Amino acid sequence: MFNLANQLTLGRIVFIPLLVIVYYSNIKWGAFISAGLFALAGLTDWLDGYVARKYNQSTPFGAFLDPVADKLMVAVALAVLIQTHASIWFTLPATVIIGREIVISALREWMAELGARATVKVSMIGKVKTTLQIISIIVLLAFDPINFSVLNTVGYVLLYVAAALTLWSMIVYLRAAWPSLKNGV
Repeated sequence: MFNLANQLTLGRIVFIPLLVIVYYSNIKWGAFISAGLFALAGLTDWLDGYVARKYNQSTPFGAFLDPVADKLMVAVALAVLIQTHASIWFTLPATVIIGREIVISALREWMAELGARATVKVSMIGKVKTTLQIISIIVLLAFDPINFSVLNTVGYVLLYVAAALTLWSMIVYLRAAWPSLKNGV
C-alpha cells in the first residue's frame, strides 16, 4: 500500500498546508517558494503515475488517493489566490474549476456504484486542462499582480483557457456517462 507511487501522492497532500503557510508568511521569497511547492506537487502528479505504471505499483488506494490529492492541491491553491486577486475576473474561472472537480468526483463515484467507472476515465482534454491549470497557478502564485502585471495577465489567460477546457471536459464526461446515468436512475 505504501509503495513509492503512493508515497509521492501522499507527499502532494503534505505540500498543501506547507503551501498555505509559506504563501501567507512574511518570508522574503514566500510567493516563489509556494509556487515552487506547487510546481513540485505538479511534478509528483506526473511522477507517481509514471512510477505506478513502470514498476507495476498501481493499487486501489493509489487510484483513490491520486485524484483526491490533485483536486485538493488545485482547490487550495485557487482558494489562496482568490483572496490575493479579489476580483470576479479571478474568482469566476477559479470557481468553475473547483465546481467541475466536485461534479466529476461525484460522477465518478456514482459511475463506480453502477459498475461503469471506465466510462469517465481521464481523457487527453483532462490532461491538457491539468497542465494548463498547473502552469497558470504556478505563475499566479509566484508573481504578485501589482509588480508583475504582464506575467499575471499570462497567468489569467492560461487560467481562462484551463477553465474553458474544464467545462469542455465536464461535458465530454457527462455525455459519456449519460446512458449509464439515464438507465441507473
